[in-house]
Amino acid sequence: MPEADVRRLYARLEREAWAAARISHRNVVTVYDVATDGGRPWIVMELVRGLSLADLLEAEGPLEPPRAARIGAEVLSALRAAHGAGVPHRDVKPANVLPANDGRVVLTHFGIATVEGSSALTMTGEVVGSPEFLAPERALGRTPGPESDLWSLGVLLYAAVEGASPFRQDTPLSTCEAGTETETETEEEETEPPTGGASPSSSSSSPSASGQAALLRTGR
Repeated sequence: MPEADVRRLYARLEREAWAAARISHRNVVTVYDVATDGGRPWIVMELVRGLSLADLLEAEGPLEPPRAARIGAEVLSALRAAHGAGVPHRDVKPANVLPANDGRVVLTHFGIATVEGSSALTMTGEVVGSPEFLAPERALGRTPGPESDLWSLGVLLYAAVEGASPFRQDTPLSTCEAGTETETETEEEETEPPTGGASPSSSSSSPSASGQAALLRTGR
């Protein structure tokens, strides 16, 4: 890996730690310390025992809507805390959600989060994130906001009850294109996600955080 890419990777890792450290919430992974040794950052964080939501879906298949709604409500709580601290997550997806053995649901991996007042760590034109869960404005290179995370949460919940993102295609590019279409074709008997439709074609029309919370409470 080129030295410049290594430096960016280390900087992104360190920023993950400081971003998460700004948030004190039971549904956000706790960071205790950040140290640098030999130019490499090391993050000391809590040990969360349990499978990620991605691993859970692979092992057990789609979740029942009430269970998915409970997980979604806790992720939403984590996002509201993060947004309140000025830290949009920008990569909400099943692999970054840990249904812990102690009953909590923990949001992790703030490596591409943007902290208010910080400089960007991506190259010009680079889109960082998981295409299947990427909000349309991020895929189009526009400035994202907290609504982008809520849009990604809606897609995550769809994947939780259906087994896969509605935008999954054969390639990352075609997946991004599917997510930016104004209308997404759906099967006639498609199950409505427990967000009550919280993954529209544009996150600007997503329910607010309080609106999503109300929808998730009705689905539990």
